[in-house]
Amino acid sequence: MMQTQEERRIWLIQSLLEEDAQYQGYGIPADIQEQKNLLRALMNVRMPKPISKQFIEIQDEYLSEENRSNGITDIQNLPSVKSDDRIVLWQGDITTLQVDAIVNAANSQMCGCFRALHNCIDNIIHTKAGIRLRLKCNELMTQQGHEEPTGRAKITPAYNLPCDYVIHTVGPIVQGRLTDEHRELLKSCYRSCLETANEYQLDSIAFCCISTGVFMFPNEEAARIAVDTVREYLKGDPAINKVVFNVFKDIDFEIYNSLLNNN
Repeated sequence: MMQTQEERRIWLIQSLLEEDAQYQGYGIPADIQEQKNLLRALMNVRMPKPISKQFIEIQDEYLSEENRSNGITDIQNLPSVKSDDRIVLWQGDITTLQVDAIVNAANSQMCGCFRALHNCIDNIIHTKAGIRLRLKCNELMTQQGHEEPTGRAKITPAYNLPCDYVIHTVGPIVQGRLTDEHRELLKSCYRSCLETANEYQLDSIAFCCISTGVFMFPNEEAARIAVDTVREYLKGDPAINKVVFNVFKDIDFEIYNSLLNNN
């Protein structure tokens, strides 16, 4: 029985190296951070395929401890904005939130980011949730038989994350001029996520800034759509009692703060 994080990490790395012939002879670095990067990279690029029960058990022990050590933020301890006690603005890592569901800005393949160590939210969520999340997403997409349309939402367990569920949505990609279709599709992302949360009788949901990264939706316009859509939905008095607007960048915090606390 492996007791230490280092023992678990090295075992996981070895297992992933051994399952693919292209990694034959690849050494495990001595540096802890390099080991963590290697494990993450191997998980990032691994295609959705069966894996042993033993791997899942050791991975879950490892990731649960890693996520605990990174800190967990209970949304019940976060202050609401002045304009609505059901809305929270919080700057930080969405994967540390103890909330019913977090929203993942996914791509149309809906199976996570396959770029090793990429810093997008899709990559980070899948890394910290573990391999079972990709397997579940692949199961849903295989059943569907086609890529995920923009503006819809799918829900999965969160596995090793402190939240209970992950709601995945594909935001619009803005290439060139921002159009009304882009705006409507982004609005549909937020509404679909809220409807999914309500369908599952979830009490709380945390949104990332959908489409504002590599999908190039202008930050200020995206925030306005997000806030307006959530406010409109909450007027219908759904089961949802807490909506968190989670931001990572200072510029997004300033934009949301202005929209939520000055209007």
